[in-house]
Amino acid sequence: MDNKLQEFEKNIGYIFKDKNLLRLALMHSSYNSTTKDVNTNNERLEFLGDAVLELMSSEFLFNEYKDKPEGELTKIRASLVCEPTLAECARGINIGRYMLLGKGEYITGGNDRDSIISDAMEALIGAIYLDGGFAFAKEFVLKYVLNDIENKQLFYDSKTILQEMVQKKHNCTAEYVLLDSYGPDHDKTFVVEVRIGNDVLGHGKGRTKKRAEQMAAYEAILNLKAGK
Repeated sequence: MDNKLQEFEKNIGYIFKDKNLLRLALMHSSYNSTTKDVNTNNERLEFLGDAVLELMSSEFLFNEYKDKPEGELTKIRASLVCEPTLAECARGINIGRYMLLGKGEYITGGNDRDSIISDAMEALIGAIYLDGGFAFAKEFVLKYVLNDIENKQLFYDSKTILQEMVQKKHNCTAEYVLLDSYGPDHDKTFVVEVRIGNDVLGHGKGRTKKRAEQMAAYEAILNLKAGK
């Protein structure tokens, strides 16, 4: 495990003084499911990281968008720190590869489940904050979370934005069609396409129908912007 932790530190560009904090940030509650000790999983670090992330993202947006009112800033912040967006950020640093999970959780794909890896991302932010202080945590957040904001807003609001585009151009409603679902009940994958009439605009895949629809809408927007 030590070699994997070192590899992960190299990937994220931060070396922990206290390796136990890093290990704890990557430790899902299923890993030590037999103990009730709250300090044997990443949930407390996640609680801290969530607060740190909200403060940093609020400060960043306050300074970055000086002409936007509170309501718009709140909406942008929500798009940056929501579970699906944080999960994509977590995939960007390949956090699932380094997580400590219970055998059952690992077998059912827990190391790529949005809820688990987004929580781990927050826990990692909390761990860096405790280990290195505000400046190092801020550097990490700016590099891996508060980047590519326009694209993340597009991803977050994809269904709404697509409907506005379709309504304006075609004066109709985009239709989401479930093409397939597979896997056991506890770990299903849904495949969806979004259409206007007989024209397919995009496809999406996800562990919930809502997630699959969001991905389909996002692909559709990119296709429409590219003139496809």
